Amino acid sequence: MGLTGIQIFKMLPQTNCKECGAATCLAFAMNLAAGKAELDSCPYVSDEAREKLSEASAPPIRPVKIGKGVRERTVGGETVEYRHEKTFFNQPAFAALVNADIAEDELKKKLAVFNAFQFDRVGFNLRPEFLAVKDVNQDATAFAKTAKLIAETSEFNLILMSQDKAVMEAGIEASKFKRPLIYAATKDTVDDYGQLAKDKELPLAVKGESVDEVMELSEKLTGMGAKDLILDTGAREIKQCFEDQVGMRRAALRAKNKSVGFPTIAFPCEMASNLDMEGLIGGMLVAKYGSILVFSDFTSELLFPLLLERLNIYTDPQRPMTVTEGIYEIGKPDENSPIMVTTNFALTYFIVAGEIEASKVPTWLLIKDAEGLSVLTAWAAGKFAGDDVGMFIKKCGITDKVKNQEVIIPGYAAAIVGEIEEELPDWKVTVGPREAAHIPAFLKAR
Repeated sequence: MGLTGIQIFKMLPQTNCKECGAATCLAFAMNLAAGKAELDSCPYVSDEAREKLSEASAPPIRPVKIGKGVRERTVGGETVEYRHEKTFFNQPAFAALVNADIAEDELKKKLAVFNAFQFDRVGFNLRPEFLAVKDVNQDATAFAKTAKLIAETSEFNLILMSQDKAVMEAGIEASKFKRPLIYAATKDTVDDYGQLAKDKELPLAVKGESVDEVMELSEKLTGMGAKDLILDTGAREIKQCFEDQVGMRRAALRAKNKSVGFPTIAFPCEMASNLDMEGLIGGMLVAKYGSILVFSDFTSELLFPLLLERLNIYTDPQRPMTVTEGIYEIGKPDENSPIMVTTNFALTYFIVAGEIEASKVPTWLLIKDAEGLSVLTAWAAGKFAGDDVGMFIKKCGITDKVKNQEVIIPGYAAAIVGEIEEELPDWKVTVGPREAAHIPAFLKAR
């Protein structure tokens, strides 16, 4: 970052107003130095200090915001090469290619299918974000019509792909309220597209035929005042694309090379002859280090594994994945169905829920917040103590749903039976299996 927390603190107003969310200006300065806060959170920093601090605190890879609405996406902004060093912040975005000459009825059907691709996982709603409208015959009217229909009738944001300035302007005018990405400024169009992006205040993709050419173009565009850039080295062969992605990330982080310090866009759709292979390439690029990935189509078979990979890689490795505390219905439980309780560690939840589903026994599953720890670890750390579990059962609302007053606790937490019984004197506490694999037999035998 270049500045320590103390150096930053000296440039802050030092009012301790707490409006930034930190208790003191010193705490805010330390958070800023650690990359855990944004300078815009301080409403009173002077313009002079803001200029100095913005430059000093800027991540080596510029964050770029694309789109508007619920699927708006910020890409880039990364500060490390490997997630275990700290964490990755901004998940890559997925896009599907749509030709501008597509028939309106066919496009509406495609949008209906695409909009349905939403998967709930660990409390997150996973879905793709972009559609890339490709100009195929320099028809400005068709390009604008397709962009307008997507922008107005779906949640998807847009990537506008054309090398014809007039066609691009028509597409921008039809969808500008969605803040589309302009693709792409090349050595032949850099002046026109750079000015267009600057005038319309839109993000701009830069396409070269090599990393060196991309660097030249990005330097020229930043000199023109176009700051929100997305880089495409033009590589459409897997090995070269991989090398370019890794090389640019290393140059930005290790050598502080600002000409490659931007998010990237890659095209698995132009690197494979079938969607299965596109998915394999996409999986590689999610890990190494694609910011926007464009596929020829969306299917559940393509998206689901990529969305899960993206979620896993871009989850902070220093914080366990959790599910929300509460009551989960497995099957269609009634007032006499069994009640089980466990911790909110995501892996624990999915394993236990899966085994309950396999048993075919409708069950109430109570998930208690244990700070994302597994049962045994949570019990050892005092996060799954009997009195806390008993109090949770009282307050979670399960008593309004059931006549049954028996709770089944994990076998590894057998030691808390007495404490729960003290908290719930009218309840029966049963110790369940230690291993989740034994849950189906346990439930069926009841």
